[in-house]
Amino acid sequence: MHRITLAEKLALISTHWDPKIVAELNGQHVKLAKIRGEFVWHSHAHEDELFLVVRGTFDMHYRDRTVTLREGDLVVVPRGVEHRPVAAEECSILLFEPASTVNTGTAGGTRTVAQPGWI
Repeated sequence: MHRITLAEKLALISTHWDPKIVAELNGQHVKLAKIRGEFVWHSHAHEDELFLVVRGTFDMHYRDRTVTLREGDLVVVPRGVEHRPVAAEECSILLFEPASTVNTGTAGGTRTVAQPGWI
């Protein structure tokens, strides 16, 4: 039961696509990440994901459209929906998702962070 300052936590992150846990509640993780470039196409069979833009802009690509998210915007990607975040410039995001969620979902690969660390 303490205050979490997102800017302070984000200052501790120096890598892209490497989510860090900042809080946990009701079996859910609140994570922060810095993203840049294209992520892999993937989906999550059992988990919805919430993406909130803390700083910057990114595009959430779906197979049938692209949604641009700016600072203060959020989107919920429903379970089973294939998606790919893309950020032309560095973007800081907050993720809210079940603790069991693996960042690359069904895709796997080198960007998988199976057990994110805490900051």
